[in-house]
Amino acid sequence: MTSTVVVLDPARPGGVLADPAVPLVRIDDQGLTRGDGVFETLRAVDGRVQKFGAHHQRLSASARLAQLPVPSAQEVRGAVELGLAHASPGGDGGLGAEHSVKVAISRGTPEDGPWSWVVVTPVPESTFRQRREGVAAVLLPRGHDPAQDSGYPWLLPGAKTLSYAINMAALRHARSLGADEAVFTTEDRRVLEGATSSVVCARVRGDRRVLVTPEPSHGVLPGTTQAAIFAAARRDGWELGYGPLYPADLMAADAVWLVSSVRLAVPVRRLDHQPLPVDPELTRLVTGYVAQA
Repeated sequence: MTSTVVVLDPARPGGVLADPAVPLVRIDDQGLTRGDGVFETLRAVDGRVQKFGAHHQRLSASARLAQLPVPSAQEVRGAVELGLAHASPGGDGGLGAEHSVKVAISRGTPEDGPWSWVVVTPVPESTFRQRREGVAAVLLPRGHDPAQDSGYPWLLPGAKTLSYAINMAALRHARSLGADEAVFTTEDRRVLEGATSSVVCARVRGDRRVLVTPEPSHGVLPGTTQAAIFAAARRDGWELGYGPLYPADLMAADAVWLVSSVRLAVPVRRLDHQPLPVDPELTRLVTGYVAQA
């Protein structure tokens, strides 16, 4: 699968296409050696990027916490559009030609300083398969309640950083247990978020429809996809809740999804080896809320 790369730096604020086959990152780049950087991943459909404002706002917030410069919204949008204009055909999951767009800012090398880049990649079939078939997930303890980090800015609470080794280790552990995804919990079993997603569940009792997600201010990275779903659901008459959520709440829900910008709403069909209800109609509805955001 071919990616398109656009590089931004002080000498090229408008972005310039780069050859993805040619090395771009120096061996002493601190984004590589220390995970010292921040990023956002966006979805584009038919060449149009979605939720750009929300993503750039969160990228800027992450960069401020990490004391990194962030390109302006105009510069990032220009680089994204340049990448999309030269990208290979997008993946086809039935919603248009889809691309994943990653925007990253690295601390760079001590000599050259921070720099940014955009990578545009067709969404793969594996993502569409998860949307169609759902996933099995396991609950994993986070080790401590990240809400406790909120008073310590050097712990970068709420920043979406390049330091994703723990998240990837959690996914590998989940797969060693026969699952696809991991959902983090606190020591008291309060549900936090997926390793690379937000958690949303539905409760339907007659005409009363409720969507619930864990509290975004309690150690959970605020999700742009979750926010888009909730905004559309509110307009559609849903009640909204912000936790707390516990495993029993997920087990009793009428549907549970792991939501993210590229995967949209992936139904959880099994949690800790226990089957969960999967409602295709609800999944289509929730996917529709975010697919055209």
